[in-house]
Amino acid sequence: MKVNEFRALSSEELTKQLKAANQEFFDIRLKAITKQLVNHREIPRARKKIARIQTLLKEKELGAQ
Repeated sequence: MKVNEFRALSSEELTKQLKAANQEFFDIRLKAITKQLVNHREIPRARKKIARIQTLLKEKELGAQ
């Protein structure tokens, strides 16, 4: 998803996306450890996705105050 698509989501939906992204990152790391990961560029992509969602959640939190 692009940043604009994430911005359109509510805080609850972003929280759900964050949980899913964390689970995806865990699965990618597990595959990397067991040598089953084919594309190693998935690790930084997943980390950036998590950081992007966390940033948007913080923006919404600060904007609401």
